[in-house]
Amino acid sequence: MSHYTKQDIMRLVEENDVEFIRLQFTDVFGTLKNVAITARQLEKALDNKCMFDGSSVDGFVRIDESDMYLYPDLDTFSIFSWRSSSVQVARLICDVYRPDGIPFEGDPRGVLKKVLRKAAKMGYNFCVGPECEFFLFHTDEEGRPTTITHEKAGYFDVAPLDLGENARRDIVLTLEEMGFEIEASHHEVAPAQHEIDFKYTNALKTADNIMTFKLVVKSIAKRHGLYASFMPKPITEVDGSGMHINMSLWNNGKNIFADSKGKLGISEVGYHFLAGVLKYAPEMALITNPLINSYKRLVPGYEAPIDITWSTSNRSPLVRIPAARGVGTRLEFRSPDAAANPYLTLAVCLAAGLAGVQEGMDPGPQMSGNQYEMSNEERAAAEIRSLPRDMRESIRAFRNSEFMKEILGEHIFNMYLNAKTKELQSYQSQVTDWEINEYLYKI
Repeated sequence: MSHYTKQDIMRLVEENDVEFIRLQFTDVFGTLKNVAITARQLEKALDNKCMFDGSSVDGFVRIDESDMYLYPDLDTFSIFSWRSSSVQVARLICDVYRPDGIPFEGDPRGVLKKVLRKAAKMGYNFCVGPECEFFLFHTDEEGRPTTITHEKAGYFDVAPLDLGENARRDIVLTLEEMGFEIEASHHEVAPAQHEIDFKYTNALKTADNIMTFKLVVKSIAKRHGLYASFMPKPITEVDGSGMHINMSLWNNGKNIFADSKGKLGISEVGYHFLAGVLKYAPEMALITNPLINSYKRLVPGYEAPIDITWSTSNRSPLVRIPAARGVGTRLEFRSPDAAANPYLTLAVCLAAGLAGVQEGMDPGPQMSGNQYEMSNEERAAAEIRSLPRDMRESIRAFRNSEFMKEILGEHIFNMYLNAKTKELQSYQSQVTDWEINEYLYKI
């Protein structure tokens, strides 16, 4: 990881003829924001003197306490290599601070940094590798997104079946130019669905990378006349898009989850961490699966988890332990989707796992076989808990969670809960096309 100084940043801007710098930050709901400055204002920004109106950002502050400051993280400096214009543009990802120099409690990046400090005090470095899925759709004559695709490709198919291959290749090359190490890219199960996986690293950098990844995917797709969507379930009766989170704890270059003498090659710490994630999964769901649409992905038969179980042998449980051992030992948390705020998602995952470690939790026995084929009676007999089936259940679990309030802080907890409650109420008041088609001619 680079360790830039202010002088390094100013030199890089000058040497690369950068004229604009985007000071980026993320709101509570995972939407990327920025304040753009010219190179002449760079020194001011690097001195943490760039101010913005926090009251205009969802989930931040009221209008009577609106002044906020952006503190750039110098190690996030990167040049946007994909821009076709002659004007060079760079970015710095920023933390949000109050005017008195105190970190803003509503900054999602700050929430993750707080939990990471707790992990560091316990001797752990939290590393994460995401698996990000998305769709590439056509746009209409006015450039607006649709859910239309002409391709019929499926899992691992290639061109000419895979009509998005060229766009995906350009996305990968652009990401590599920006310093990403891309481990794999391929067509996914559904037509027009794709996946690009980048190498694991520390959780803060991973969250930053996810935000950058989504920006690059959307930008390059637009250049190809396509629209990239990270919506969890844009089309009925096909697989939705997830963002599987591969997690491990490290200490002094050693993967703490690995133990060649342990059961299944997993350490006691690994099992305790797993148990914590399983315990708090329902309470975390409103963060990891934040949309009404998210729960239309979490249904039987479409390779997304519905029950709170773990396994090494199949992909239907909530948490899978992939076959790799040693440095590759990890837990794959399969319910999150890319609509989630990555900073908050990784923060609650880590906090849940650490709680499991501190309390010595037991994950229980692993589940074998296809859980989608289990009856309700079999689930009850095995005492299997389920993930929330819709946002109403998810809101209820979140609202009653002292754990989530502690991790997120009261500001984000209350802002987030209120916003999602209003979102659900708005959805429930709408008359949908399904209702018209189902009932209009019958009643």
